[in-house]
Amino acid sequence: MTVLDTHVWLWWIDEDPRLSIAARAALEQGGDIGVSTISAWEVATLERLGRIRLLPDIRTWIRRAVARERVSALPPTSEIAVAAGSLLPPFPGDPADRIIYATALITDSQIVSGDRRIARHDPARVIW
Repeated sequence: MTVLDTHVWLWWIDEDPRLSIAARAALEQGGDIGVSTISAWEVATLERLGRIRLLPDIRTWIRRAVARERVSALPPTSEIAVAAGSLLPPFPGDPADRIIYATALITDSQIVSGDRRIARHDPARVIW
């Protein structure tokens, strides 16, 4: 399984050219794709703040994005929550980043992310 950071999930669904070649290749391999349910919260927050606009509406976009073939919604388990809360500096303090990374860690998956802070923490796990 490959876990997607929130921006990668958005860009993949919208076929955004900002996805790197390596990220696009990882998504096109045909393996399972995991999306932390915290990404739905993050996407809803971005839309509420006016930073993105999802059509036709947020609920429909999320439902369709999670229903795609090979995509699984991954809720934060207590094990993921403990792993996220136990990450030491200099790991980013953003709770969504921590939960998404911990999801990849606990599921022993790679994470597709353009976030340099996450890549610096665990370059072997990050695809970008």
